[in-house]
Order: sequence, then structure tokens, then C-alpha cells
Amino acid sequence: MYPRLVIDLPKLKSNLDAVAKITKEDGGCSLMIVTKGLCADPEMAKLVATHPAVNYVADSRVKNIKTYADIVRENGKMTTLLRIPMHDEVADVAKYVDLSFNSELSTIKMIDEEAKKLGVVHKILLMIDLGDLREGIFYQNEDTIFETVEEILKLENIELHGIGVNLTCYGAIIPKNDNLSLLTDIAAKIEAKFDIKLDMVSGGNSSSIYLVGKGELPAGINNLRLGESFLLGNETAYGDKLPGTTSDALVLEAQIVELKEKPSLPIGEVGKDAFGQVPVYEDRGIIKRAIIAVGKQDVDIDSMEPIDERIEVLGGSSDHIILDVTKADYKVGDVVRFTLGYGGMLKTATSAYVERGYVK
Repeated sequence: MYPRLVIDLPKLKSNLDAVAKITKEDGGCSLMIVTKGLCADPEMAKLVATHPAVNYVADSRVKNIKTYADIVRENGKMTTLLRIPMHDEVADVAKYVDLSFNSELSTIKMIDEEAKKLGVVHKILLMIDLGDLREGIFYQNEDTIFETVEEILKLENIELHGIGVNLTCYGAIIPKNDNLSLLTDIAAKIEAKFDIKLDMVSGGNSSSIYLVGKGELPAGINNLRLGESFLLGNETAYGDKLPGTTSDALVLEAQIVELKEKPSLPIGEVGKDAFGQVPVYEDRGIIKRAIIAVGKQDVDIDSMEPIDERIEVLGGSSDHIILDVTKADYKVGDVVRFTLGYGGMLKTATSAYVERGYVK
């Protein structure tokens, strides 16, 4: 059935091999693979959990981690929660998550209590905000950082695994040697002040991997968290393709339900569309327009690219996407294929109306 997201597992395996080489062999870092881009698809999760180069398997939602916690742990890897935990999920965090990212002491203390009930020690990564202005203790507030570490070290069922940073998500701040060096400096100060050794200094996500190729990743960074670079084959600071990867491991397929020659300009006064936007149209005269049975409820139309270069995406509504197929030869019932960007991948993987298919 269509629409369908086709996941090419051999290509994902090849991508994973490539980013593992960059991260571990070239960068000297441990490898955390992030599964949220495909909503913890079970076939993808199995591939990641059984790959020998992967050290941590991470997601932003406990619900996803629950689905693969057993296989991850059976293969000697740690489940990791990327999003700061909610208070109402700390029991599940203690049960299903080995390492969680945190910035609020009240939450960490709640996890400690739940871990105590289970008789486990829960690892945390204390997040530091280097200027992207999403989660973490602001890096200039060193007294707060040290006070938080001091309190964490008092907890019996919490282990401070390390510190980390998130960049290029909210503020779109690009990782550089200078800002990541601030993180390694803080790590060194924590180790010296409290006479401890931090196992992890996590230098960010797929936007940081480009620094390895340039030889500019600070020596103290020993972990990278990779999702998009593994799934789509590109780093996310500048969008460049990574060596040895492919961008078509994920393909959206949709079926043409109408094919008509019509004007390229709507007729009448243009108002707001279904999403509250006022669209702008280009007059191309009479064109051959195909409607495919997938829409904005299922995919980000600005984050999908037709594999057939003769096709152009014109726009869409909640359930339909309009294509210009004037230069191509299609008929009703034909299937059109698209590669996806990050936004397209997220929405397609999340939509209950998009089927899954696999190349194995």
C-alpha cells in the first residue's frame, strides 16, 4: 500500500559503517546512534543495536527506548535518553534508560529515588549550554555548574557519567573548535575540583562530525551523537555529504491519483490556504499536473526531492501534493519516488498513514 517509506537496510548499514569509521577511527570518539529520526523503527533499531561499533543507542522519547531496551542491553550497549526527562516519566527512565541527559537537579534527585527502588545506578550526562540556548546550565555560570555537580555526587544511585552540549538545534550555532573547547575546559575543571574522572564529554550531534575531517575536534571531546548523518548521509553544520555514505537509504513512494492539464495559476482572488499562508504562484501557462495521495499531514513538502529530475513539487495541502510532470510521462496509478531531508524524514516516519517497506 502507498504511501510508503522504503528503508534500505544494507544502505543504512553502509552509512553506519562510514560514520563509525569517521567517529571512532578518525575522531577517537565513542559512538552514540540516535534513532528518533525513524521513530525507533524496529528493523533499524536491530541494525544499530547489533553493530559492533555502536556504544550507545539514543532517542528523545522513553516510549521509543522501551521498544528496544532489551536488545540494546543484550548487545552490551547503553540505552540513552536525549531529552531532559519529565517528572512524570522518571520511573520509566530509571527502568529502561541507562544514561539520561539532565540539567535540573530536582529531576535528577527524582531519578535517584526511582533508581534506589530498582536497586540500580543510573548514569546522567549533565548538559552545558554553550550559546545555542536550548537545554543545559549556561556555561558562564560556573558556580552553578560546580554546585550542581557537588549535589549529584552526593546521590547514592546516580553516577555522573560526564557532560555534554547540544548545538545547531534551537539557535543554529555551529560547533567550532573554540566553543567546544569551552566544554572540555569545564570538564577539566570539574575533574580537578572534585577529583573525579568523567567518562564522557559529548561534543554534539551530526553537526560536529565535520570537525573530525578538518582535524579541529578538540582533543577532550570523546563522544558524538549521530542520527541524521547515519540516516541521510550528511553532516548538519553545512549540509555536506559525508564520505562513504548515501542519501537515498530512505525513499518515500506515493501513487498518482489524478493527472490533468490545467492552468498553472489558480483562478480568482487568492486568500489564505488551509495552513494560514498566502501562496504565491508562477504563471507557466497550461501544465500537466499530477496529484499524489500524500500530504502535509505526512511529510514536509519542503524537505522532499523527486528522484525523477523531470518532476517539480508545486505545493500541497493536508492530504494531497501537486506535482508538475509536464516533462515526464506518467499515468494515473504510477508511483513517484522521493528522497527526504530531515523534516521530511521525521514527519513521514511519524505519520500513521505512511506504510513501511524494507530492502534487506
